[in-house]
Amino acid sequence: MRKQMVLTAVGRDRPGLVEEFTKLIFHYDGNVEASRMVHLGGDFAMLVFVSAPEDRIHDLRRAVDDLHYTKFDVLTRLSEADDEADDSTSSRCVITVLGADHMGLINQVTQYLSEQGINVENMHTEVSAAPMSGTPLFNMSAEVVVPPRLAVADLREAMAFIGDEMGVDTKVLEKARHPLTS
Repeated sequence: MRKQMVLTAVGRDRPGLVEEFTKLIFHYDGNVEASRMVHLGGDFAMLVFVSAPEDRIHDLRRAVDDLHYTKFDVLTRLSEADDEADDSTSSRCVITVLGADHMGLINQVTQYLSEQGINVENMHTEVSAAPMSGTPLFNMSAEVVVPPRLAVADLREAMAFIGDEMGVDTKVLEKARHPLTS
C-alpha cells in the first residue's frame, strides 16, 4: 500500500536542486506523481505530490524535513484521498485575464470565484513587459470547476463585468468533457 504526501520547498536557486530532492525521494522508494517547479526571484520553489510505500513514507517525510534546517524552507503534509466524487454535472472552465498590471487583480477575480463556490484547480500568473511600450502586462490563466447551480454564461458575464471594472480583458472557455466520462 502506498501513501501520498505533498511537499513544498523553497530555497536559493542553484543547479542540482531538483536532482537532490528526487534522489532523496527515490532513496525511500518514492515516486513523484505530479509537480510544479519555478524560479521566482533568486529562489526556486517546488510543489511536489509524492507517493511512497506505507512503511517508508514517514522516514521520507523526516528526511525531507531535515533539509529545512540546512538549505530550504520545507513543508510536508500527508495527503488523504479525495472522498468527493467528481461531479459530472460541474463544468470545467479556463479563465484568462490579460491587461495592464495593477494591484488587486488576482484578489478581485478570486473573491468572485470564492463567493460563487467555484474551485480553482490550477492558476498561473505572471507580469511581463508589453511588446511595444514595455508597460507591465498582467497575464492570468486559471482552470476552475464551476458548480452545477451556476451557468457558464453567468460566469462569462460576471468576468466581463470584473474585466471592465479593472480595465483588463477576460475570457471564459468551457473545457470539453472527455468522451469516456460524459
